[in-house]
Amino acid sequence: MPKNKRPLPLLTLRVHIIWRRAATMKPFSTEPVTLIEEVFPQDTNSYDTLFGGRLLSVMDKAAGIACSKFAHREFVTISIDTLTFKAPARQGDLIEVTGRVVFTSTHTAGVKVTACAMTKSDWETRVICEGYFFMVAIDSMMRPIPIPQLEPASDEEKKEWTIAEEIRNNMLSKRKSA
Repeated sequence: MPKNKRPLPLLTLRVHIIWRRAATMKPFSTEPVTLIEEVFPQDTNSYDTLFGGRLLSVMDKAAGIACSKFAHREFVTISIDTLTFKAPARQGDLIEVTGRVVFTSTHTAGVKVTACAMTKSDWETRVICEGYFFMVAIDSMMRPIPIPQLEPASDEEKKEWTIAEEIRNNMLSKRKSA
């Protein structure tokens, strides 16, 4: 070993090996996850429209499952960004929520989640909400762990990657300035 180089501490070496292994791992699945739920009376406000928090809960669940399917890891939500409510869902509607991993960093997956409502009478679908959910992979001690990396191929995938990356960078810059 050269005189000016010291061996890496064992913990640093272990983390480096785990990260290198994760960087070469392929995702287990890049297919989206779709959940469907019906809007029941207890899910609505006095206008008979779906509570935003109830919809957010289903969207968060879809994001977490999409990440777990992608990386075969446990994930927790670290941020939700650019969540846009576009239209209400009404009592009796079906809510179809789809989450797709669109961005990854060493420990984090960004998921675009889209919620649509449809009536059972005509099955016409309308987008009611969209947002980006950022999830971090954790081990049994709640420590971040590496995940496989997404490699966007199509123009649409590259566009979504760029949007999610900008959102994440903005979130990180705000955290540093606080």
